[in-house]
Amino acid sequence: MTRNLQSDVRLRPVDLAREHGLSTQAVRNYEEAGILPPAARTPTGYRTYTPRHARALRAFVSLIPGHGHQTAAAIMRALHDGAEADAFGLIDESHAQLLDDRRTLRAVERALRDLDPARPEPPVPPSGPSETFIGPLARKLRVRPATLRAWERAGLVDPRRDPQTGYRVYDEPAVRDAELTHQLRRGGYLLEQIAPLIAQVRAAGGLGPLEAALADWHDGLSARGRAMLAGAAALQAYLGERP
Repeated sequence: MTRNLQSDVRLRPVDLAREHGLSTQAVRNYEEAGILPPAARTPTGYRTYTPRHARALRAFVSLIPGHGHQTAAAIMRALHDGAEADAFGLIDESHAQLLDDRRTLRAVERALRDLDPARPEPPVPPSGPSETFIGPLARKLRVRPATLRAWERAGLVDPRRDPQTGYRVYDEPAVRDAELTHQLRRGGYLLEQIAPLIAQVRAAGGLGPLEAALADWHDGLSARGRAMLAGAAALQAYLGERP
């Protein structure tokens, strides 16, 4: 009975928009994009919405901080197209990416512990040769050689040149810098943000800036995790009231 009474409530675009600080045009755009279910029309052509549309918009807005605007829109469109499995698959992919980012963060932290000159344990010796070339290193990091050359131009990696062939030769410090750059790039850092961190490591003047960056990274991942929980709750509230 409650659901039937609520379905009789008619809301204007501005009623939906006001809750989220949106424009009425944004609400109409979301409906046209399939993010909201289709709205009924008055005899004069005006859109009328219901509490169901309000819950759909609330779910969409709640999904954005954890999944991003594009994925949140794709989730809502899949639900309205009757493809729930696709919608849940998109949610699973976001959670998998978050888990992968956490693993990357742990890998960066391990790398920094190995780079810390005050670390009491000796660093683990490399399992392969102490020097390598651009091709093998690119394959190891799963990047293109052009990416390594771009990092070199940015001052993040400093291979020496073979005096006879002119080939780039990456010794252990250069490989270390390339691996650390790769890990930080995966964490979302820009090249200009990474440059002072690499310089700090090279100067062995302490890991304060790196530790601060990692703390921010931790906070960002935790915020994404909480946002995903909030988005899931709003989405469940919407799914539980669908006809």
